[in-house]
Amino acid sequence: MGIEADIKKRYDGFLLDVSFKCDSKRIGILGASGCGKTQTLKAVAGLVRPDEGRIVLDGRVLFDKKTKTDTGPGKRGIGYLFQNYALFPNMTVEGNIRAALKGAARGSREYAGNTAERIMEDFGLKDLRSHFPHELSGGQQQRTALARMFACDPGLLLLDEPFSAMDTFMREALRLELIHILDQYDKNFIMVSHDRDEIYQMCDHLLLMEEGRVIARGPVNEIFEHPSTTSAARLTGCKNISRIERLDDHRFRALDWKGIILTTDRRIGEDIRYAGIRAHDLMPGEGEVNIIPTGHVRISALPFEWYVITECGLWWKIPKTLSEYDAHDAVPGYIRIAPEKILLMDR
Repeated sequence: MGIEADIKKRYDGFLLDVSFKCDSKRIGILGASGCGKTQTLKAVAGLVRPDEGRIVLDGRVLFDKKTKTDTGPGKRGIGYLFQNYALFPNMTVEGNIRAALKGAARGSREYAGNTAERIMEDFGLKDLRSHFPHELSGGQQQRTALARMFACDPGLLLLDEPFSAMDTFMREALRLELIHILDQYDKNFIMVSHDRDEIYQMCDHLLLMEEGRVIARGPVNEIFEHPSTTSAARLTGCKNISRIERLDDHRFRALDWKGIILTTDRRIGEDIRYAGIRAHDLMPGEGEVNIIPTGHVRISALPFEWYVITECGLWWKIPKTLSEYDAHDAVPGYIRIAPEKILLMDR
């Protein structure tokens, strides 16, 4: 799949100014609530008309302000999974699927009936065919919405925070189920989320958005491993970020971590202003470089982790079991960070 978008859309007090080009099959858009993720999806789907710009999908121009091209949503070959699933409340599961086939004018009534049967079988909905949306669980509603969307065989799927309404257990189960379905049907998709775990697990290319703009783009692993800005680091889950004073090409003083001096294997350019350490990269024990005293610590407990804040302000996580109640014996006097694990950022 190849998609290219360069669009602007003005709202009261907000400007959506998005530009990206990508050939990946599975694209994730990660950002905080209100950053413009959903509006970007709606523009690609044709549900929002940009004020300026161009959108191209697989060489086909869907929107071009200059040439006054604006392909209607029903003719773009795109399926959209809304956050609330948008099922027709007065139709059964089967009725919702058949309505999609009818709306897409997919052949005869017999064809529609056979396709509906196959789709319900594939999505495990045959026993629920006569149920109305209000009689379904959240997971069943999602499967019905997906089945309705797949019935039209769209070339691109747009997934708008598909797990946002789920509890943690249901979210993890449905995430695996959706991955299986997408693999089975070999579908291209763009998914928006504010959950970095969802994006990391399901996507291979990532766009980071902030205040209506794309601030970073690239393969998911690369963005997580080497965020170039503090905003990108925070969006990908880095909680330890400090201003730095550069001492030489490989050493710096962390101004927000009580002035500790750390060494990195990467060269510290003159433009570098910040350093970051992911909590899971901190290790207990001593070594030759980057040894940090824990000092007086603050501790809070989750079922399977201790959250520890060291005296210098570094946030750290320690694995635990449900039967462990006292973390102080688990906190060593020193922790360390490998030089290659330190993030360097210019802004």
